[in-house]
This record gives sequence, C-alpha cells and structure tokens, in this order.
Amino acid sequence: MTTFVLCHGAWSGGWAWTGIADILRERGHRVFVPTYTGLGERAHLASPEVDLSTHISDVRALIEWERLGEFALVGHSYGGMVITGVADKEWRKITKIVYLDAFLPGNEQCLQDLTGPEWAAAARTAADAKGDGWLLPRPDGSISDTMPAEGRQWIESLGRPHPLKTMTEKLIIDGNHLKIAEKVYILATENPGSPFHQFADWTRAQGDWTTLELPTHHHMFQSMPRETADMLIGEN
Repeated sequence: MTTFVLCHGAWSGGWAWTGIADILRERGHRVFVPTYTGLGERAHLASPEVDLSTHISDVRALIEWERLGEFALVGHSYGGMVITGVADKEWRKITKIVYLDAFLPGNEQCLQDLTGPEWAAAARTAADAKGDGWLLPRPDGSISDTMPAEGRQWIESLGRPHPLKTMTEKLIIDGNHLKIAEKVYILATENPGSPFHQFADWTRAQGDWTTLELPTHHHMFQSMPRETADMLIGEN
C-alpha cells in the first residue's frame, strides 16, 4: 500500500483527481488530494497575496497534520512548481516524485520563466483586463479540442481564476527533489508544442529518471484515468 499526495494544476482543485483517486483507493492505496488556497472549494480565500509559497505551505501543512511518514508526491502541470518546493523541504519522506505533464523548475525560476515572455505578457494583460490585475482567467485553448463536451464542461464549471502571483514568484530551492530515489516524468504527447516536452527531453537525458508517455491531451486524468493510475503505481 502506497500513500499518494496528488497536487493539481492551475485553475483546478482536488476535485480534478476524483477518477484517479477512486481507482487508487480501489486498489488499496491511501490518497490525499489537497486544494490550494484560492481555488476549488477554497476559492473564497483568494487574495492578491496568494503566491507559490502559499500553495507549497498548503501541501506541507497537509503532510504535517495528516502525520504522513512515507508517501509518493505527484504534481500535474502548475503542480510541478508546487511539488518541487514541497520536496525541497520534505524529500526525506518522499519515496517517489512524479511530474505529470508538469513544470520542472530549477532554482530561482518561476512558472513564467518556463513559458516564455509572450505567455507572460499575455497573462498580465488578461489579469489586468479580467482579474483586477491579480487573478488570471483560464486562457483560451488550454483545454484540448479533442476533449469530449462532458469533460470540457466538468473542467470549465469547476475551474476558478488562478492567483497570478503564484506564477511570478521565483522558487528558491536547494535541489533536494533530485535526491529522491524514484523520479518519474510522464508526458502527454498529443500537443507537440506544449512547454512540457522540454522537461521530458531533459529527464530522458538523466540516468536516474524514468520518462513515460501517454498518447493523450494535457488533462489525462479526464481522458485516461486508469492508464494514468497505472503509471503512478508503477504498473506500466
């Protein structure tokens, strides 16, 4: 039995993991799905002060209050920023770290450093126009055209604007996430232009990473929950 801590992406919440969490629990695993401050059922706590450190603290608080000893840490998309910060402090407890089509930052990098200046400028413009300068609405095109209408409606109806400061705060780390024995990167291959290919290319060149692929869009928890769960468990 493995304990999993599943960390969601931007505009999302713990709700996004429902299908995968159910599968993991059916197979006898223990699963936690924290929602970050300002999103999902915690959207009422959003404020201009919410930053990446806030979201890292959210997950570390769960680890402390649930008295988690050994666990696998998983991050999807923006969640890669969060789990890197969490793992830098909690790495001794983490048996496996999994980046699920996720950002894999280095020291003194923020998410916008990894997406490029054009995306950063567009995000600022959108936040100024529709989010009072500090909330970022979900960008057009962030949900794949191949997603069935039911899945799109599910994500759009539950998603909430994301605090922009979480994407501009630079992560200060010692690189302890790289000390974790089992490190996995899972790439969704449907969009060859996604920013996540750069991280999979890097992990493939490392001798101590496992790099896997899923032939689907970025929201694989919606399109391929069983296959995704298999990879998280290691049955692939």
